[in-house]
Amino acid sequence: MRVITGTARGRKLVTVEGADLVRPTTDRVKEAIFSAIQFEIPGAVVLDLFAGSGQLGIEALSRGAAECHFVDNAAPSIKAVKQNIEHCGFSETAHVHSMPFSAFLKSARCEFDIALLDPPYERKIIQKALPILTPRMSERGVIVCEHESGCVLPHEADNGFELVKLLRHGNISLSIYRKPGEETM
Repeated sequence: MRVITGTARGRKLVTVEGADLVRPTTDRVKEAIFSAIQFEIPGAVVLDLFAGSGQLGIEALSRGAAECHFVDNAAPSIKAVKQNIEHCGFSETAHVHSMPFSAFLKSARCEFDIALLDPPYERKIIQKALPILTPRMSERGVIVCEHESGCVLPHEADNGFELVKLLRHGNISLSIYRKPGEETM
């Protein structure tokens, strides 16, 4: 696993041991995610929810995000995130939160421009997270959800967010939410 592009391009990232804990995003899917939001990244406040190894948030920082909040409640994931942040030189712009996603979202004091969600599959966690997440998003915010292709997410999320794009990559799908009229490109 590595950073694809930007200031940390080519840096190798540590992963969490044990396939039951973390399922790393493939480079192909990661490239699809960042191609879809590339113009929104510079200067953005990013949320890497269910961070795992932190690779999605680190990729955003490498591509010019102003800051990133990494959230996970598994101790091995938090350890990997911290190692990867340090290795890539993003300690000043990264904020690591070791807590359940719902507790973080209920207590967060900032707005996010980009939210990257890649929770464990087959647990309907995205459906639980979206209603608590959308009030924390900026007006121009974009939410990217990585999930198994068989998972059907709602067309509309709370606070005016709608599913605007569904991309399929084999067994993996990406659902992208925005407010109407906020489509970039």
